[in-house]
Amino acid sequence: MADGKPQHRAAQPTSNDYDANSLTHQFEQLMRTKRFNQLQDNARSRTASHSPAPMANHSIPPPSRAPPPPPPSMGAAPATAHHHSSSPSPALRGLPIMPSPPQDPASLKFFNLLKGLSVTPTKYENPGLLDEALCVIPLDRLYSEAEEESQIMQAQAASVGGKPEWGYQDCVIKALLRWFKRSFFKFVNNPPCTQCCMPTIAQGMTPPSPDETARGATRVELYRCSEPRCGAFERFPRYSDVWQLLQTRRGRAGEWANCFSMFCRAVGARVRWVWNAEDHVWTEVYSEHQRRWVHVDACEEAFDNPRLYAEGWRRNISYCVAFGIDGATDVTRRYVRNFNKHGNPRTRASEEVVLWSIHEIRRKRRENMAKSDQARLMKEDEREERELRGFTASALAAEINNILPRSLVGRPDAQKHADAIQEAQSEWLSARGHGHSGPDRSRDGR
Repeated sequence: MADGKPQHRAAQPTSNDYDANSLTHQFEQLMRTKRFNQLQDNARSRTASHSPAPMANHSIPPPSRAPPPPPPSMGAAPATAHHHSSSPSPALRGLPIMPSPPQDPASLKFFNLLKGLSVTPTKYENPGLLDEALCVIPLDRLYSEAEEESQIMQAQAASVGGKPEWGYQDCVIKALLRWFKRSFFKFVNNPPCTQCCMPTIAQGMTPPSPDETARGATRVELYRCSEPRCGAFERFPRYSDVWQLLQTRRGRAGEWANCFSMFCRAVGARVRWVWNAEDHVWTEVYSEHQRRWVHVDACEEAFDNPRLYAEGWRRNISYCVAFGIDGATDVTRRYVRNFNKHGNPRTRASEEVVLWSIHEIRRKRRENMAKSDQARLMKEDEREERELRGFTASALAAEINNILPRSLVGRPDAQKHADAIQEAQSEWLSARGHGHSGPDRSRDGR
């Protein structure tokens, strides 16, 4: 019948029903429901532990009678679970979680580590240091390059009636990045022999001399010339003092990130120094144009490429914590989009302790600020949390897209486009090989 055919077609799912936005929303609903049930179970267990006698609880049914989670729907989610999408990994499990101070030695050690690292960006606020950096930076050249790039972006955006991708200050950082990588700083693995310029062989660590200690070196690597007729020893102090790095202009990832972050601060940018537990560090710069923190790695001349480490270098990552003058933020989700594939276990402390540590560092940094500045930073924190939460939701939707039959995922040409992107990434990795600087693998390499 003519009336029956349209009804039969309407009952069948179409490819448009399985778009990424719908899948993302459905899985957010499912994970919220799952977390809500977990909170109910935790409440029941706490009640049972405080009272040996059975108590009637009409608001929370017994576990044996608990109904199964409802299917994903477009309705409202429970108000209790509002913070995070749950990750399959126990390391980044479903939130919300309650901050909890460290109670065991391992958790206390991790908190003390983060507290010590949080001091690093405070060194960039020295006015004399910043003035010294400005004397080194070719400002006229960088501002000219930034102005030219900014005008090109504005013209391109005006031609299509849109907004430029980056603002002028972003272009200044990009110009600074190019100059720093290509002209100013030098990457050093084994320093060449100063006597005959031949390669050297690592001999281990040696205590710093009084002069090296006075200039901020806490450890020194020792190398011996590979030429038997020379055999001279070469010392490589690992300076953490940014003033000294302005003189030496060499180092590995730690020195690069430290010096470059200070240069970004010198040209007026807001800066965060990012620590990675797998022995690498880099910089984040706040883009006023895009109202978000942007990944910048001076070693790789990488700008806004946060997937470089997990998906480019194929590194498994556990913790990435960004430290700024305003506090600290756990930004692991920005750099690890799929924790099942690219995540390392987060076992140094419980997630409750990690969250408490982040909040404690923020509290210390902001307690003397004006109320208006505290309110502004709180809004920024909320906006960044939404951004990081969106990465998790998008990763879940992408996983489901890979599981579903291709006929339900989208148009064939869209799948071809995804395959082309994956093939291009593989070609990039093959061409790049092991040429990147990579994490600092020396002992205590940061």
